[in-house]
Amino acid sequence: FPDIPSLHASQIASLRNKLDICVKGYTMPTPVQMQVIPASISNRSLLVSADTGSGKTASFLVPIIAHCSRRELQQSESKRGPLAIVLAPTRELCLQVEDQAKVLGKGLPFKTALVVGGDPLAQQIYRIENGVELIVGTPGRLIDLLMKHNVDLTDVSVFVLDEVDCLLERGFRDQAMQIFRALSCPQVMMFSATIHPEIEKLSNSLLNNMIHISCGNPGKPNKSVRQVVIWVESKQKKQKIFEIIKSKQHFKPPAVVFVSSRVGADLLSEAITAATGLEVISIHGEKTMKERRERLRRFLTGEVSVVVCTGVLGRGMDLVKVHQVILFDMPNSIDEYIHQVGRASRMGKEGVAIVFVNEEDRKLFGELAQVLKTAGAPIPRELSNSKFTSSVSLGTDRKRKLSSRAHS
Repeated sequence: FPDIPSLHASQIASLRNKLDICVKGYTMPTPVQMQVIPASISNRSLLVSADTGSGKTASFLVPIIAHCSRRELQQSESKRGPLAIVLAPTRELCLQVEDQAKVLGKGLPFKTALVVGGDPLAQQIYRIENGVELIVGTPGRLIDLLMKHNVDLTDVSVFVLDEVDCLLERGFRDQAMQIFRALSCPQVMMFSATIHPEIEKLSNSLLNNMIHISCGNPGKPNKSVRQVVIWVESKQKKQKIFEIIKSKQHFKPPAVVFVSSRVGADLLSEAITAATGLEVISIHGEKTMKERRERLRRFLTGEVSVVVCTGVLGRGMDLVKVHQVILFDMPNSIDEYIHQVGRASRMGKEGVAIVFVNEEDRKLFGELAQVLKTAGAPIPRELSNSKFTSSVSLGTDRKRKLSSRAHS
């Protein structure tokens, strides 16, 4: 990118000092940020796959803030519509992205609007009408807003799809495409730790001259997370998690516990509290946005050390202090497994994921065994001997015996 000047370390340090640049948590760019930021500033559309916890969010927010600030300085006298839109699949992720945008954009002519369900639509419309540079939202609520109110999207020149595989492979696809078609040839940036060939094909059909960036080992669990898979029958799961949380050796709070249902999240959080005496909270889609915000705040600030949740915290969430996750229920796909396991590590810090499996999870046995083999993680005897893993060549050196008794 010849138009972007290169600076020596001493020049960078001098410039930082002159401008008094000091953003907590940001010093040296991560590998994905080093690749994405120059390409984005050069107005190229991007498809980016990188490990969980590698800094993808800042890699698109820094160019967006730079772009918006530059536009505002050039035309500061006129109020206009937003300049950038970021879509994400969950309210919690949208909230986190907007918070991070505020931190990075502090002191600059840069305002944001959060457009998610659960908050009053009138307030969101009012904020946009008063002028914002960036809209962060979920597809459904943003479509709802656009259908009911005339929001000028003429100036939107940057469109980001965070967790793009989730947005384009599920029920969100039609909504995301509807928003994309309402924009006038924007620069598009798409991000995820799990991008499949279908997503690459779709992105290439929508956009010309797109750059593909891959950092780390996308499509595989973060190398910094140690995977401990335990064979536990369904009726024994509660007792097993009680044992782990009571154990000073195995319990490393703060911890996130993933379950498959909303009711299950509430029931398990209550059961853990009753069995251990710890205050445990639950977060899922049936709670109000106010409840979800407050509970997430309490967990992130350390007021409570265990949160039981559905997949709402499984993707993209920057749970900085969390180094342990427990998959009480296996998710529906190996992609969701990779994302949930990835919550145990941010920026290369070591973490551990404890995973409960049994015969009910057999549809994922083959892919799970392959993931564990690739990572060099122990494979439970019951899993390695299952007929559902017969297609995976585990090898005698990899087929390490690990029964549930070994972790009791």
